[in-house]
Formats: sequence, C-alpha cells, structure tokens
Amino acid sequence: MIKNTGSMNKEKHNHVAVKTLNLKAFSLKTPHLKTLLTSASLAVLLASSGCATSSLLDSNSHVSTTTTKSVLSEDQIVAFGRPAQALPKMPNATMVIVGEKNSYVLTQGGTEMVGLLTNLTPKNIHVDNDMSFYVPNNDGYFQGEMKLSYAKLKDEFKRSDYQFFLQNNGRECTSDSDQRINAQRFCFSVPVKGTIYPQVSNLSMIQSNYRALSKPYTVSFYTQSQQNQVSRRGANTAQKLVLLPFALAFDVVTFPFQLLE
Repeated sequence: MIKNTGSMNKEKHNHVAVKTLNLKAFSLKTPHLKTLLTSASLAVLLASSGCATSSLLDSNSHVSTTTTKSVLSEDQIVAFGRPAQALPKMPNATMVIVGEKNSYVLTQGGTEMVGLLTNLTPKNIHVDNDMSFYVPNNDGYFQGEMKLSYAKLKDEFKRSDYQFFLQNNGRECTSDSDQRINAQRFCFSVPVKGTIYPQVSNLSMIQSNYRALSKPYTVSFYTQSQQNQVSRRGANTAQKLVLLPFALAFDVVTFPFQLLE
C-alpha cells in the first residue's frame, strides 16, 4: 500500500508539471498572436480606406492607360498628279494626291505608285484599302500604305504582264469570285511617306477641265497617343491637322490615269 501511494503521488506530480509547461508555451505564443491580430486589423483598415478612395475617384473621373486613335482630318480626292515645278527641298516629290482641302506630296513610294498607275490599264485597277495615313507628331509629315489590285481575264494577260508583276513585287491574290469567271488578280502594297501642303493653286482648273475619278475616294489622317491620364467627362482633346511649316501652294500637272475603279 505504501508503494502504491508513492506511485500515485509521482503521477500526480508529473501531470502538474506537464500542465505548467503547456501554460508557459501558450503564454509564449500569446504576444505573437496579438501581433498577428493587430497586423490583420491594420490591413483591413487600409484596404477599406483604399476602396473608399478608389470609389471616390471613379465617381468623378476615369484613370486608364489606353492607346487612342484620333482622326485629324478627312479630305476628298480630286485627282492624282505631279508638281508642275520642282518643290524646294523636295527632290523626291514625284506624285501628288490632290485634295479639296490640301495637297499631299509623296516623298517615298511615289515613284512606285506612278510606275504602277502608268503601266497598268486604269479600268482594271482597284484601290483595296482606305487611304488612311498616320501622322506621328502632327508636324506636316505622314506615312502609311497604299494597296492596289489588278485583275483581268486569264487569257488577256501577256508574258510581259507577269514580268512586270515580278519586278514590282506583285503577288497573286485571285479570289473565289475571280476564279468563277476565269479571271486572275495581282495585289501590290506600296509603303509611302509624304508631306502636307496647302491646296494646289490650279485646283479650279483641274476640277473644270478634267473628268472626276470614277469612284469618290477619301483620304484621312490620324494620330495615336498612349498615356496614363485622368480624363473627366466632357473633356475636349480634339486636334487639327498641321501643314508642313512654310509650305506654299503650287501647280499640279495631272496624270492621265484618273479612272480608278
């Protein structure tokens, strides 16, 4: 009996020691737990404050990063031609797109365009894209691409035609509708650059003495901008197309190929 009592006292003592250790472990964890709870509360407070600020900002304005395309000008094409006299500082000005508002001098790609339009039958030429040109800085200079296609019945093509297509980077682009009538089509893409001049001096004479284009064409000019901005409702950011500085009006000699389809 004395032995059993000692054993029981020993077990009781061990149980009390384990309980004491558990309490100490919990007391050691408690400061960390308080820190975690405090951090979580602060995070929730900041998040709710941020949401409130965002809601307040969005209610009055819009913050975004976007690429915006803005059309600066549109013009009706009257004719195609070349300067009657060499333009100052423009030795490569070989072609002019005559518009009702302004004139558009090609300084790159003009020679290629003249070569295509003078060597191909005008009635078989089709302009495949909108004449929309990019104005990077709105400083009187533009760039873009002009796309043409040329189609005839297959038995009307000659060997010299195919040689011309090869020499001028023409690619076959025959469509299903072309094939149904036994026709063949070739496409041309000409990168162009140019400058914007005032209306040509002899516009009235051109309009009165020359037959209009068989199809009305519009030329347009646009710019792009990408930025972080806060734009409010009703804000007006419209711009106007800028002409080449110090550019003067000039006379144009029109080309015979005015009947584009």
